[in-house]
Amino acid sequence: MSKVEIYEPAMCCSTGVCGPGVDQELLRVATFLNELEGEGRKIIRYNLSSDPMAFVTNKEVNDIIANEGTEALPITVVDGKVKQKASYPSNANFAEWAGMTREDIIKMVQKNDKPTACGCGCDKEGCC
Repeated sequence: MSKVEIYEPAMCCSTGVCGPGVDQELLRVATFLNELEGEGRKIIRYNLSSDPMAFVTNKEVNDIIANEGTEALPITVVDGKVKQKASYPSNANFAEWAGMTREDIIKMVQKNDKPTACGCGCDKEGCC
């Protein structure tokens, strides 16, 4: 599995559900990365406000911010190389860079799409 790191702008939370509105892109990213982690894949996230040293110690990320400003965030680094900047990767790219095969992704989606006994989607026995 590759080492995947995301250098994100300063924000109060990584889920996109803080503040007055929901950031759908952050919600997508947080949800998918949580699913990947459930499959044993880990993608490291660094927030500029809570992990500033991570931005300082990565020379390439530091240079990008110095030259392009924080508008270049988020920056995705895979095995030490910048793969994407100024936007989050697609779920397919996240999965590929996390070392998942097409079959792994299909199994993950099928597992997450299974309805519960009552069909409401909760983890409780019976209906909610």
